[in-house]
Formats: sequence, structure tokens, C-alpha cells
Amino acid sequence: MANNQVLIIGAYGQLGLGLQERFPDAKAVDRDTFDMTDRALVQSYDWSGIETIINAAAYTNVDEAETEEGRIAAWQANAVGVGNLAAIATSIGATLIHFSSDYVFDGKTSPHTETEPMSPLGVYGQSKAAGDIAVSTVAKHYLIRTSWVIGKGKNFVRTMLGLAEKGVSPTVVSDQTGRPTFVGQLVDAVGHLIETKAEFGTYNVSNEGPVVSWADLAREIFKIGGFKDIQVTDISTQDYNASKPLVAPRPLHSELDLKKIASTGLKLRDWTDDLSRYLEPEKSTN
Repeated sequence: MANNQVLIIGAYGQLGLGLQERFPDAKAVDRDTFDMTDRALVQSYDWSGIETIINAAAYTNVDEAETEEGRIAAWQANAVGVGNLAAIATSIGATLIHFSSDYVFDGKTSPHTETEPMSPLGVYGQSKAAGDIAVSTVAKHYLIRTSWVIGKGKNFVRTMLGLAEKGVSPTVVSDQTGRPTFVGQLVDAVGHLIETKAEFGTYNVSNEGPVVSWADLAREIFKIGGFKDIQVTDISTQDYNASKPLVAPRPLHSELDLKKIASTGLKLRDWTDDLSRYLEPEKSTN
């Protein structure tokens, strides 16, 4: 498949930027030129030559999704917009690749398999689950569920580094567990599924490696980054939420079962190795 047969939606987010590096000749649009929540616009877009639609656009502000305005925005982007893409993909016979989240599960048990019934706790997770249902109606689809995404732009690693550079020792939630997913690993999975013509359906994708808490991940960031004087204080989700005016419910256990994607021949990297590469510029200055 030629790269110019690919359309990347949400091209300027951290995942979209990674996809553009992987598919440099793809058409790339973001909400300034392509509002996927506008059904008429989606239907009138020039789809000639497009064989694969990769949707990296989403509303991801988990806490704001619990507000009156945020609830509307989350459902528009994560459900209505995705439904529009599913309809057009079916109409033109294109493959639809869409990214979902561990938040479609309540996190009471793990690891989460591709066949686990969805049980979202908050508005964000509920809107993502609705989008998953829409994608599943497309004959040719790859629904990629992931967790704790780290790439260019704002993310947990960058937040921790910002605090460390200011000499701030953070208090971090210690009872939510999972694995990070670096954008490079996620993009590799997309390319692999396309190139190997893997069976259509749902695939869990994260980095391989140990399951950790957010607090443990923060400690690893500071250790690898060379911030020896920064200490992490553990806090429970319940106590953390009590200190905030508005916090959405979150799954406590986000580990994804990776057997299905591994069975396609994709080699998953240990997240500690990807974290070390991600922090190379920081390590050289600390």
C-alpha cells in the first residue's frame, strides 16, 4: 500500500505526529481543516484514492469530560465523529484504524483481553466505548486499545521532568497500575498490522515490560533521567481525589493482555528501554 493512499486524522497530536513520521507521504489533517464531527463535511471530503483511514483524533481530557461542556465535547469527538468515519469507511470500502483506551474498562481485574466486555466508569471512557462500537461495524477495521501513551508534547513523563527541573518532589498515585505505551511502539504496531495484512479486529497494544504504578513510573523517570535528589511520595487514588475539585473515576488496573498482537509476529519492546531512549537528552544534562 502506498503512503499516499493513507489519510491521518488528528495529525498534530503526539500520536498523529508519530504516524506522520511512519507514513511521510500520507495525507494529514487536523480539526482546523477536517472536523470529523461534521457529517456533511466528512461525506463531501475528497476520498478518491484513500484506502486506509487512521484516526488519531480524540477528546482526551478525562477530568474535563465530567463537566457540562466537556461531556458534550467528549461525545462529539469520541462517539459522533468516530461514527461518521465508520460510515464513510464502510461507504468507500476503506480500512479504518482507530485507537481506543483502557478506560473502556472499570479496571477491577486485569490483564484486559480484547474480548472483555466494556465497563467504562466515566464520561471519557463511555464516549470511547461508544466509538469502539461504531468502529466494530466496519468490515475492514483495526481497533487498537492502548494505555498510558507517551510521545511528543504533553504527557506524564514531560510533567514529571518539568517538576524535577524545578526541584519539586511530587506526590503520585500508587494504586493505579499498568504499562506505558510509547508512540513509536504504537506506530510500529499500525505499520505491522497493515503490512502483514493481519486479521481485522481488535488488538491490545502497549509496550511490554513490568506492570507498575504511576508512582513507580515516576521513580523510574527520575532514576533514568539522573534526578537523584527527587523523591516520590505515594498517595492513594481516594486521597488524591479528595484533594481535587473535579476528578473523573479511573480504572485502577490498566494492564492489557498482549498475546494477540504478539501472535502476529510483532516484537514488543520493554517500556524501560523506550523510556531510556526517550530520556537520552535529559540524561546528558543531569
